[in-house]
Amino acid sequence: MEVFLAQPRGFCAGVVRAIEIVERALQKYGSPVYVRHEIVHNKYVVESLKKKGAIFVEDLSEVPAKAVTVFSAHGVARSVEEEAEARDLPVLNATCPLVTKVHNQGKRYISRGRALILIGHAGHPEVEGTMGQVPGPVLLVQSVQDVAELRLPTDAPVAYITQTTLSVDDTRDIIAALQAKFTDIQGPDIRDICYATQNRQSAVRDLSKLVDVILVVGAANSSNSNRLREIGTEVGVASYLIADGSELNPDWLKDAKAVGITAGASAPEVLVDDVIEALRRIGPVSVSVVPGREENIEFRLPAELTAG
Repeated sequence: MEVFLAQPRGFCAGVVRAIEIVERALQKYGSPVYVRHEIVHNKYVVESLKKKGAIFVEDLSEVPAKAVTVFSAHGVARSVEEEAEARDLPVLNATCPLVTKVHNQGKRYISRGRALILIGHAGHPEVEGTMGQVPGPVLLVQSVQDVAELRLPTDAPVAYITQTTLSVDDTRDIIAALQAKFTDIQGPDIRDICYATQNRQSAVRDLSKLVDVILVVGAANSSNSNRLREIGTEVGVASYLIADGSELNPDWLKDAKAVGITAGASAPEVLVDDVIEALRRIGPVSVSVVPGREENIEFRLPAELTAG
């Protein structure tokens, strides 16, 4: 069986930075270090950090006084930051710089008197963080239908921002609907869409031309991993989301001569290797990487972790 690996796949720069912040905090301050929400949406990553001394909590009330606290890559609402300040918690902010950029765009639009529309998934921690960072009302839209139901005058000054785990392709129809509905609308440049999300989705489209089945390595609660599986399905290739090799179902591969593997932005390469090993247990495989975009973006760590 031929196995083709998508390029790029797996960790993006924001995820690498977030994990490194937790690891360096443990080295510098010792355990435990408290992390609000899963640092990234991947159980393997979370469990491996737990073994090193990280404690994951959903609410700051679970963090003891003076304990080193890390905010996850998805970002947090301003109210969470204020609570940490009020309790004098030493905080390391692992929010992805691209998420912070969206926060700043939203604040800028609001300060100019525009009604703000956020394209994203209700309940996603990044969306909750963004809505809680912007000092004003934020209207969330998830579909073209949501745009049609917006109760704003068509000549109202409006602006939109997007969840970073959505790509240009994901948001295109919604943005077009917004632009058709409102006469005075602004939004970020298309180049401001998260590079990692777009690159991984483009790579899956390339992969789909070569294979009979696509395996997406990622967590069930990972927005970008789910979207990769959806794209494979949309283009007509049987696609499955699996956490690791243990979830591989041999029945999926019955008539497959070529299998494609990709991984969501929060899935480590070790899990891709695990899936390849699971395929080898079924029969001999040859593995090759599909040519794709090289990523060499790195984000700076907080100064507290790089000094000295």
